[in-house]
Amino acid sequence: MNEMNLKNYAYLGDAVWELFIREKTVKITENAQKLHKITTAKVKASYQAELLHLLEEELTDAEKELARRGRNLPIPVGRRQIQSEYRQATAFEALIGWWHKHDRERLKYILNKIENQMVF
Repeated sequence: MNEMNLKNYAYLGDAVWELFIREKTVKITENAQKLHKITTAKVKASYQAELLHLLEEELTDAEKELARRGRNLPIPVGRRQIQSEYRQATAFEALIGWWHKHDRERLKYILNKIENQMVF
């Protein structure tokens, strides 16, 4: 399941997630300040942690294991004050990155599910 380093899946997942959010927010407004405010609210660790929690029942055993391993990755020193949120967000990003590389249909399904629950 891990031909690439788990940190790299999280790194890739972070970019995929931000692009997904930006593609949604540009349809809402042309105001740069509003775009930034909406986007940052959706890409921050606390929001991603919430999304992981919402998806937990949807995950396969293999995906749960990947998320568990993502939660256990080392945390940057500057992020320690919000350690649990940051760990959950890293797990979420690792899943997004893994799906992006290995299962685009699953990624599309998950992103559609999230989009249907999202309020902008």
